[in-house]
Amino acid sequence: MTDQRYATAESDRPFTEPARLDLADPNILRQLWDLQQASYAVEARIIGFDGLPPLLESLEQLRACDESFLGVRDESKLVGAVGWTRLPSGALDICRLVVHPVAHRRGVATVLLDALDSIEPAEMSTVSTGTANLPALTLYRRRGFTPVGEQQIAPGVTITLLERNASAPQSIRNL
Repeated sequence: MTDQRYATAESDRPFTEPARLDLADPNILRQLWDLQQASYAVEARIIGFDGLPPLLESLEQLRACDESFLGVRDESKLVGAVGWTRLPSGALDICRLVVHPVAHRRGVATVLLDALDSIEPAEMSTVSTGTANLPALTLYRRRGFTPVGEQQIAPGVTITLLERNASAPQSIRNL
């Protein structure tokens, strides 16, 4: 991929085109872990639960995960990443989408999801997020995901499970 730069009206600080992340590189692994810690700390505050599994994940556990990753950088660091796997059914499971708080509302998540849709087209995609995480739910709904259930992860804390069928109208998927 080229080193095209993206920027949005909310910020003049550009970020790079999404690129695959190699977790065998200790520097990239550490950057992803740091990014994940910053991002999930925000979600933990939003949903009122600091026991989110990614917040408790060690570097070695992250390296050993079975996910593929894309990431974007600004001038100084990794500011966003998406991790995914293919389920036995062939569905694409978005396991994590993390954006550093300094890059919120800059289009990072949208760019990552657009790139993922491009390189990993799927008839069915799944994702989950904290039910109280309204910004994430809004993002996924704009991309054509619909809630299909909730799962309690702690007393008073639920995650919403979402799915998107590739046959969803493009006007819904790409708002």
